[in-house]
Amino acid sequence: MKTVLVSGGGIAGSVLAYWLRHHGFAPTVVERAPGRRPGGQAVDIRGVALEVVQQMGLLEEAQRMRTRMRGMSILDPDGHEVERSTEATFSSGRLDGEDIEVLREDLVEMVYEHTRAGVEHLFGDSITALDEGGTGVRVDFAHGPSRTFDLVVGADGLHSTVRRLAFGPEERFAHHLGSYLSVFSADNFLALEDWQLWLRDGDAGFGIMPVRDNTELRIAFGFGSAPLPDGLRDRDALRQLVVDKLASLRWEGARLAEAARKAPDFSCDAMAQIRMDHWSRGRVTLLADAGYCPSPLSGQGTSLALVGAHVLADCLARAAGDHHVAYARYERRMRPFVTLNQALATENPGEPASEESVAHAKNALSLHG
Repeated sequence: MKTVLVSGGGIAGSVLAYWLRHHGFAPTVVERAPGRRPGGQAVDIRGVALEVVQQMGLLEEAQRMRTRMRGMSILDPDGHEVERSTEATFSSGRLDGEDIEVLREDLVEMVYEHTRAGVEHLFGDSITALDEGGTGVRVDFAHGPSRTFDLVVGADGLHSTVRRLAFGPEERFAHHLGSYLSVFSADNFLALEDWQLWLRDGDAGFGIMPVRDNTELRIAFGFGSAPLPDGLRDRDALRQLVVDKLASLRWEGARLAEAARKAPDFSCDAMAQIRMDHWSRGRVTLLADAGYCPSPLSGQGTSLALVGAHVLADCLARAAGDHHVAYARYERRMRPFVTLNQALATENPGEPASEESVAHAKNALSLHG
């Protein structure tokens, strides 16, 4: 039984672990965080990704977890409504469509509960070195003892450690898209009821949606910026930057700034894409954001993670674990799909991609290919 180390316990890593176990591999998931990460924005399961969830037997559960929005209002910088829709929202698309919007943490928890009995999880640890030999990859960990695995998969996000160790510095592959996105939670101080608010003020703006039966707000705040200097990239500096920018907004700036200051699940990162000529090197390969992050601007990061995990595991199974054959087939099948979905992020700068483009991109792969 071939052993596979998966770095990253998010959506991509958890779904890959499920499919690897399904196909008879022995997956181990290493996750830097001490447990499943809370917080994060609502994410979309679209097109062929719905088929992945259905094949996992999780579609009905995902549908029960989905957000239940009635619509959205678009506000001017002073908070006055200039447009509204009861047919679609910017976060999820058409409200009467088949696609599913769920909170990221709910999807991760659902998949984890579905896989934990047969998958080894190493929480609170991370990879520090990879040394490939003739029969496997020796992996050094920050805390646990070194171990050797047949294969290693980096599913560890935009700032992937596996990518850095196997392919080189992030700067070679990251393409900044001109903005940053912060996501955090707050009490529902706006008394929203299944209704989203979207506002743009200069080069900054936000989307606010109520979750957890309208008891909580999930706030996504974006602002235009060139890549920040190293001194502004740590969590505390980013938080202060976001607080200051929120405080300058004309509508609800003070309360939003205070919410960002206090939020235990605060996050902020660059809107960037990862573009690589190859996702594999030797026994190591990359999955989802680690290899082909489309950025949240595409709306397709979760679907790429779900589909990529299924395809990678399927390719390994068909090749009987021969990573040379499997990784080449994985890249051939996934690259056209990735290219179309990454293009959604840049089709209409500052605005969502067209419905036609999304519909084409989200279905542009067959799981049976």
